[in-house]
Amino acid sequence: MNDVSMRTTLTLDPDVAQTLKARMASQNATLKKVINEALRKGLSIEPQKPKKPFQVRSFSLGFRPGIDIQKLNQLADDLETNAIAAKLSRARKRR
Repeated sequence: MNDVSMRTTLTLDPDVAQTLKARMASQNATLKKVINEALRKGLSIEPQKPKKPFQVRSFSLGFRPGIDIQKLNQLADDLETNAIAAKLSRARKRR
């Protein structure tokens, strides 16, 4: 590791400057120390490799023409309602 330090001028965005001031106050640290720690932490993070794009595999559901698959929940509700009505009708006939 080289003992070469670098002196530079840096223009900070207002939100970054405010965050640095708050960090300096909370840690009772110098600007140099806070910036060096933040840069070390940020520079140590390895950039993520781009992930393989997600691909959707489509397949036929086998529904016949004329069946609206957007209304399957409604169909299930209707069938359940009919089944309950038939069950109640059978129970009334037994009484």
